[in-house]
Amino acid sequence: MNGSAPSANNKAISRQIVLPWGRSLAMAVNSLRIRFFRSLVTTLSLVLAIAFLGFTLTGSAIARELFRLHGEAALPLLTSAGYAVDAAGHGITAGAKELWLIALSLLVCTVGIVNAQLMSVTERFREIGIMKCLGALDRFVLRLFLLEALIVGAIGAGAGALLGLAAALAASLVHYGALDFSGLSLLPLLAQAGKAWATGVGLSLLGVLYPAGIAARLQPIIVMREEH
Repeated sequence: MNGSAPSANNKAISRQIVLPWGRSLAMAVNSLRIRFFRSLVTTLSLVLAIAFLGFTLTGSAIARELFRLHGEAALPLLTSAGYAVDAAGHGITAGAKELWLIALSLLVCTVGIVNAQLMSVTERFREIGIMKCLGALDRFVLRLFLLEALIVGAIGAGAGALLGLAAALAASLVHYGALDFSGLSLLPLLAQAGKAWATGVGLSLLGVLYPAGIAARLQPIIVMREEH
């Protein structure tokens, strides 16, 4: 009898159902579709924060490119816009006020994402409880929330980065219209926009970790007894 027990356990473990990533992704998309307006609010907060970040980063990249192209001739316009030449005299740096605004916008965005995801967890207590009663593991619940955050982050940060890039180009044409933009390289601008996008995706994943951990640790018996 003792010899047959391990084989039975191994057989049960080998038959454990593992949800494919494709199915997990489809469930995450469906969850976002059902909660469209809450997802839209979270996405818009991310768009605005990353648009501001992208505007600042690409604006600095444009300033550096103009300084590279025109040298001292561009310095009065760049100085009036809040930029300064670095200690070595070879480049342009952003002001302290601008850096503080970036940090504040990212902080507000992160708090907004965490708050929205916590409310989402509260609304989905019964749904999570049912999934756990049907055999969903903690890592499966965590995967769903991370996939939802990744989708929102990729879309919201992408839109924000493009919006910030477009706004920075438009503002630069207005402020530095007297300078020649024909030799301006787009690669540094796209690199800064990509950095803003990556930051937005990272913030979205970071913001969902705490509420996703709460959701994964929910006890199905307690959840099913609660009224929400």
